[in-house]
Amino acid sequence: MVTSKTRPVAQPTVRPRPLARQHRYFTWLSLSLMSFLALMVLIVYESRWVYPEIQGYFSQTGSLTGQQLSTRARVYLQNAQSELLSDQAEQDALDAATLDIDLAYGLTDVHIYRREYTCAEPSLKELDRLAALFVTRGIDRVAAAMALFAPIQCLTYIEMNQLDRRGAAINDFSESTRQHSQVLTYSSLLIFVMGLAFWWLHERQLKRTDRATQETFEWIKRAMRDPLTGIGNRSALHHDVLAQQHQSLGLILVDIDFFKQYNDAYGHPQGDTLLRQLATLIGETLNDEAQLYRLGGDEFAALLHCPNTDTLKRYCRQLIEGLREAGFAHPAHPDQKGVTLSVGGSCFVADEATFPNAYEAADKALYRVKAMGRDGWQVTEDA
Repeated sequence: MVTSKTRPVAQPTVRPRPLARQHRYFTWLSLSLMSFLALMVLIVYESRWVYPEIQGYFSQTGSLTGQQLSTRARVYLQNAQSELLSDQAEQDALDAATLDIDLAYGLTDVHIYRREYTCAEPSLKELDRLAALFVTRGIDRVAAAMALFAPIQCLTYIEMNQLDRRGAAINDFSESTRQHSQVLTYSSLLIFVMGLAFWWLHERQLKRTDRATQETFEWIKRAMRDPLTGIGNRSALHHDVLAQQHQSLGLILVDIDFFKQYNDAYGHPQGDTLLRQLATLIGETLNDEAQLYRLGGDEFAALLHCPNTDTLKRYCRQLIEGLREAGFAHPAHPDQKGVTLSVGGSCFVADEATFPNAYEAADKALYRVKAMGRDGWQVTEDA
């Protein structure tokens, strides 16, 4: 039975960076950030002279947004015409055209269009009329497509007018910023180069820190592996469960029967060889679909995706049969058998709270196998 308690993972010792090196690292980063901040202040200071032009250019009432809305609305209406004149079923054509008209209506029904363009209000009424006729089938498809020409013409007019406004806004904007561009360019270039230089010094120091961090990660990774078999250890099992939150998993606990007698008969080096062989055999028997762990001594665990207990039972059965086919000799086995395993399993949905219960359920199943004479498997149904 698996009874060993979880051993805490050894934490790497983080050596404090020397004060002088910390100060240098902080200084390069600070100077770089201050340089880029100065660049932003300069840009904001210069741009305040042309803020009204920027506001007019990009605002809702300006040319750019208005032109975009009218263009999109026109495209939707042209798509509606294409749907109406296509050879698809009448109901499908009307449904598609209705959707395009509704989208065009939403883009056209804006205050600036109603206020500044006399054709906008009649066009909206015409779209309302067509939508109502589509519902009652009071107009044929060709007539409906023809009726859309007037709203399309209105939107085209709006679009062209907005393009003209856009050109005027661009000219005003260019004229307002021209006198400031030279000062802004050279000042920005100087500050930017200084910032890059400071940033390069910062990055060089950061790479050194990254290398130290990578070495720490490698140390932690090694701490999560069993040095004898190369598979995960107990800490890795807990980590991998938490990494698969809310997934349906199966946990299999494996214990080598009479392993102490095996070591007494063959010696510990041969016992270590058997552990490595069994780790490989478990992985191959489970079709390399499981993540394997050595929990300590002769105890192994396997974690795999498992939608139901029937799947887990199949894996447990494969494991026992695979070992029997391998036929590892065990001269000290009390039942005159080769190497045998006691296997317990449980299914669970991965979570911080559910894993201890699943582990306990699999452990109890393994204990029942041992109590019944070993060399078998059981799966707890209600884990």
